Amino acid sequence: MISKNLTAASTKPIILGILKQGSSYGYLIIKKIKEMSGGKMKYSDGMLYPVLHRLEKEGFIQSNWVMEDDSTRPRKYYEITAKGKEELLVEQKQWQQVNAVLDQVWSLKTT
Repeated sequence: MISKNLTAASTKPIILGILKQGSSYGYLIIKKIKEMSGGKMKYSDGMLYPVLHRLEKEGFIQSNWVMEDDSTRPRKYYEITAKGKEELLVEQKQWQQVNAVLDQVWSLKTT
């Protein structure tokens, strides 16, 4: 299981990365994260939706309600914006830098 702190820190680039692949709704985003992490990252509605709302407020994503058919409730779909794609590139570079430092630290020889 990945710690809550690390999960929370990686939420923004993960959500933006998923939405770069195409629009999605909250439950499906949670499901995709669980599948991609092999069940090691767990998101709840209470954790995901505030982040989605913040990303929308910041202009990185946008949403719209979609009615699948007459027998179901409408779903709120999210999609990445051009600003969100730029932000994802920034996030990717930062995470690559963190990963490079961790790789160096973990490869240090002990004396």
